[in-house]
Amino acid sequence: MSPLAKISSVFEPRFAEFAFEPAFTAAVDQHVAEIRDRLSAAHSGLFPPPPPRDVLTDYALGFLDALEEMDWREPVGHDYAVCRLTAISWLALHHDLLTAGDEYGDPSSSANGLT
Repeated sequence: MSPLAKISSVFEPRFAEFAFEPAFTAAVDQHVAEIRDRLSAAHSGLFPPPPPRDVLTDYALGFLDALEEMDWREPVGHDYAVCRLTAISWLALHHDLLTAGDEYGDPSSSANGLT
């Protein structure tokens, strides 16, 4: 399973919270915008293009590595990491980046406990 698919399997269920958690929705929206800006910094158009799957995957892996170094565990509420991982999941789903083949590593490995 690709890293994006692993993240989405854990954080996509949080999309349901958008219906009754407007602050969480706004925070995830801000994270989506920041990730898009970061990954398309050289883009000069008004709307950033969809992130390339490999670029978003590399970004997600780096973020997961940082969380692992901090020994982060998913809280009950919404911290920075939950918002960021939910935004990565939203981008992957919205841009249909989960249907491509898995070229990243051993499918049985898990990053930061995401399985």
